[in-house]
Amino acid sequence: MPTRKSFILFLKPGNAEEYKTRHDNLWPEMAEMLKAHGVSNYSIAHCPETNQLFGYAEIESEELWNQIPSTSICQKWWSFMGDIMETNPDNSPKAVPLNELFYLK
Repeated sequence: MPTRKSFILFLKPGNAEEYKTRHDNLWPEMAEMLKAHGVSNYSIAHCPETNQLFGYAEIESEELWNQIPSTSICQKWWSFMGDIMETNPDNSPKAVPLNELFYLK
């Protein structure tokens, strides 16, 4: 049974359309890496009022999920996205993990 992950990311103002365009053209090697690391049912939604992004993914394991940031393709993606998102000093997107309080099967 997969583990559900939810998180908030922060988009720089005025970049919602560019964010969507870049994800509509997600690099095949990025999608392959995510799937190889046990990620499925991954979606990201935008809240225009707060300019926050809500991410949801189902993952196979925490171990595989935690390996993603060290992949070269993830590092390249973060660099590519850094101009439109709020980031940490290591170029990773600023993210706040969310705690699941309800789930309906």
